[in-house]
Amino acid sequence: MLDLPLYAVFVAFGPNIADQQTWPVRMISMLFLLPLLFRRRYPRTVALLILIGVAVVYTNEIWAYDRGRSDLAMAVVLYTLVKAGDRWFIGFAVAIAGLDAYWGFTWGVNTLNPALTIFGVVPLYLAAWALGAFFRTKEQLTEEERLRAELAASEEQARSRASVAEERTRIARELHDVLAHSMSVIVLNAEGAKLARHHDPDAVDRTLDTISKTGRSALAELRRLLEVMHAGEPARAPQPTLDQLRTLVAQSGRDITLEVNGDIADLPAGVALQAYRIVQEALTNMLKHAPSDATGRVRVTFAGPEIHVEVTNSGGRQPVAAGLPGSGRGLTGMAQRVAMYHGKLETGELPDGGYRVSATLRTDAA
Repeated sequence: MLDLPLYAVFVAFGPNIADQQTWPVRMISMLFLLPLLFRRRYPRTVALLILIGVAVVYTNEIWAYDRGRSDLAMAVVLYTLVKAGDRWFIGFAVAIAGLDAYWGFTWGVNTLNPALTIFGVVPLYLAAWALGAFFRTKEQLTEEERLRAELAASEEQARSRASVAEERTRIARELHDVLAHSMSVIVLNAEGAKLARHHDPDAVDRTLDTISKTGRSALAELRRLLEVMHAGEPARAPQPTLDQLRTLVAQSGRDITLEVNGDIADLPAGVALQAYRIVQEALTNMLKHAPSDATGRVRVTFAGPEIHVEVTNSGGRQPVAAGLPGSGRGLTGMAQRVAMYHGKLETGELPDGGYRVSATLRTDAA
């Protein structure tokens, strides 16, 4: 549709040939313009056909003076080649110069102003070349903008996927911390209740009560995490903080001393949560790997921009209970939590066979 005005110009030029020729003969000279209909799809083929057609017109006395449409047709093809970025436009321009030189020296000398007739068409070709270069540059800029938009969208998708993966990792770590600790407490208390059911019924009742409370707490925490994962809603229950350490220590069923120094109420919520999880994981490892008569100590010290968490347990003398294998992710999870707050983690065995976990987190970490 955009080419319709162009075709109208070709028709308006009309065959400029001898008046004694019939209209069919006059219209034959327009046949070489038909390839222009396919110039976008086959630019090189159309360029070659137009050159052949123009050469036939210029070498035939009947149509030789039908130069207006010939020049315009070659200018259109030159524009098409330049716009497409086809290097054939150089050879095509040379061919145009050759044909125009031939026409000038053959027929142009017979006109009233030979110089103007021969060189007056040069601005047409320069305009065709300039327009082709302009629209090609414009298309390149548009394509670059499209690619930049696609790249930005791709980067945004990558960030979104990374965010989702990070959130899934966080949820998996939370599930590990909650369930590993709770299940360890439940299993060990269940085994203790089985051993004490004949000689200490009261201890069995207390143990079953601990199992029930621990199971309910773990179930509530699991439901909260699943709600966050599936619905994407904020947690309905508050995140565990250091204020709940006493309950956490009591749930373990072991002889563990809790010592808290400093005003922990001033701790940022994120730091408090990570400190709580570190204590939880350390106690879980104690329940899994320490003898049942091992004693422990939890010390939390908040001073200035740092909070220090230390969990130790003695070696004990009874054999370690079997059946509670480790996942291998506990210490890794603690290291990640400490690294998040530019802290330091130290773990290792004690001389008496016990174990020590020491973590320092900075509350002013960016």
